[in-house]
Amino acid sequence: MAVLTEEQNLLRDAAKSFATERAPTTALRALRDGEGWKTGYSPLLYKDMVEMGWAGVIIPEAYGGSEFGLFGLGLVLEELGRTLAASPLHSTALAAASALILAGDEGQKSKWLPKIASGEITATLAVDEAAHHDPAQVALKATAQGDGFVLHGKKRFIPDAASADLIVVLVRTAGRVGDETGLTLVLVEKGAAGLKPTPLHAIDTRGFADLEFDGVTVNGDAVLGVPGEAFAVLMQVLDRARVGLAAEMLGAASQAFDITLDYLKTRTQFGQLIGSFQALQHRAAKMFTALELTRSCVEAALTALDQGAADASQLATLAKAKANETAHLISSEMVQMHGGIGMTDAHDAGLYMKRARVTEALYGGTRYLRDRYARLGGY
Repeated sequence: MAVLTEEQNLLRDAAKSFATERAPTTALRALRDGEGWKTGYSPLLYKDMVEMGWAGVIIPEAYGGSEFGLFGLGLVLEELGRTLAASPLHSTALAAASALILAGDEGQKSKWLPKIASGEITATLAVDEAAHHDPAQVALKATAQGDGFVLHGKKRFIPDAASADLIVVLVRTAGRVGDETGLTLVLVEKGAAGLKPTPLHAIDTRGFADLEFDGVTVNGDAVLGVPGEAFAVLMQVLDRARVGLAAEMLGAASQAFDITLDYLKTRTQFGQLIGSFQALQHRAAKMFTALELTRSCVEAALTALDQGAADASQLATLAKAKANETAHLISSEMVQMHGGIGMTDAHDAGLYMKRARVTEALYGGTRYLRDRYARLGGY
């Protein structure tokens, strides 16, 4: 575990208290059992997160943020992950904000980043069009019109897209599907003519949506960076999104492990605590080891991204891949070790497993990330 500064400790402790008191798993259940699944979060809860300053953690001070760094936001996301707190913080204040910070011009940054930091808007990043994550497999066609483009195509399973005020969309302005060239990032605002969102009833009660672009027009001032050359900066944005999600997954897996460990220490069977059974001790040790390795990967990646290290992309890819494996392992073991009660909706085990399965696929499954890690290493 990294040695935290005084400011980082304060940020983490504040996030821990907030998640425990304001966003326990009972809040997620209430969201699920009502109409909250359509947006995937409570606007009032997110407003309180914004007031804590979390929406501006990575945003430069010149645009209303605190510029506290990705490591700081990672600490917040980890604590929110522990209680499965549902919010658009990751999609808005990390994924979309990173696209604007890394690819936007001064006008775009000045217009949108202060609105993200203040909570005036929520935003998201729309990349995928198929069941599996692969940024090069983009077919959404952008036809040149004046200094802008007209969009035709679809995006699938986009986080928080059901309610986002601003969508950073990856489109194809040239080349064929599978090419890394010819890709462009554009900004599409909520309610744009021809934009048709379809909310999805996701198993983790988040606000995912499919998006259809039927003749959506974007002007030149809505294009991020150089048309056709977005792939390189997109990879940097996705590095940030992946490691931020890995931090959340680390928090969720840590809490799932703590709950399971408490159960092993209190549940009796055949007159003995089940935690005294050697087979279960070995499985618990495997989970603990996986958690420690994941924490090392996540903290190394966050530090590397903050410092602009040469191996930041490799470390971010490794962190998400390891988080995928650990979240899968521990959420499965949580259900199995709790036995019958773990299979019921009365227990939180199912909530942790469902969130784990969704986050495993988001921004890259393990197979995709292993391949990317190998390619970055020159293999």
